[in-house]
Amino acid sequence: MKAILFRNHGSSDVLQLTEVEKPTPNENQVLIKIHAASINALDYRMVRANPILVRLMTGGFLKPPDPRLGSDIAGRVEAVGENVKQFRPGDEVFGCARGAFAEYVLARETYLALKPVNRSFEEAAAVPVAALTALQGLRNAGGIRPAQKVLIQGASGGVGTFAVQVAKSFGAEVTAVCRTKNLDMARSIGADHVVDYTQEDFTRNRQQYDLIFAVNGYHSLWAYQRALSPQGIYVCAGGTIPQVLQALLLGPSLSKNGGKKMGSMGIAKVKQEDLVFLGELLKTGKIAPVIDRRYPLSEIADAFQYIEDTHAQGKVVITVV
Repeated sequence: MKAILFRNHGSSDVLQLTEVEKPTPNENQVLIKIHAASINALDYRMVRANPILVRLMTGGFLKPPDPRLGSDIAGRVEAVGENVKQFRPGDEVFGCARGAFAEYVLARETYLALKPVNRSFEEAAAVPVAALTALQGLRNAGGIRPAQKVLIQGASGGVGTFAVQVAKSFGAEVTAVCRTKNLDMARSIGADHVVDYTQEDFTRNRQQYDLIFAVNGYHSLWAYQRALSPQGIYVCAGGTIPQVLQALLLGPSLSKNGGKKMGSMGIAKVKQEDLVFLGELLKTGKIAPVIDRRYPLSEIADAFQYIEDTHAQGKVVITVV
């Protein structure tokens, strides 16, 4: 079978379409024939190994310890191990698995959910990591509730586009922050209000929000605190290293002063019940992936280069079948 491997860090040129042995599931694994996968920020950061923190996290300071790449998958079950109870050959599934950029992949049973029959493999493949991050950040870390005023910073990317829609599904009044060219798209996916960050600083316009979800934040913690309502919550879901460290190290201290809470959500966890929940939102149309471009597996280097060169709207999907 064909799979994308990277044996060195560097530009997208290090990605190689390689012939490898087709895997065989053990008693607890599911073998999936991949129809589509999608690229996440961690994928191209692992290739670049930038920032240096990525090298430390993965244990691959000089070379990647695992040459496989990708995690978002959608496809059809080909075989299951003897202990697998929830799926059988022929089932259409989506979820997460190491080495998603390949023709076949092995996955844990608990990292999968049934794909909605009314949605394509490409749509399903765009969901897992980005939508899990949005859901867990807004619900678990942010405690989102109906009728809250919620602001999504970085609303046009993979996580941000899902965050707008997930927040709307919880009954929130949503403000999307993005650049000029993405304002119409943000409105089309449900944003009640939009802020063009090239023209306006939402932390200084005297508006206050019950929940700020910063996917690509660049303001100081004190600026976010200023934009929160008296009992508001700020959740850092990414951004620069200084932003993440501020939220982790200074957030708890700032949270002690008054009712406002400042913090970081950490890394999203793959939970089957959350994949099932997102699958239902996808099935009913409450979330719809924004897919910027599609590339075949053989052109994955071009897909990575496109993401690095362009602020993609939503997700970039890799088609395998």
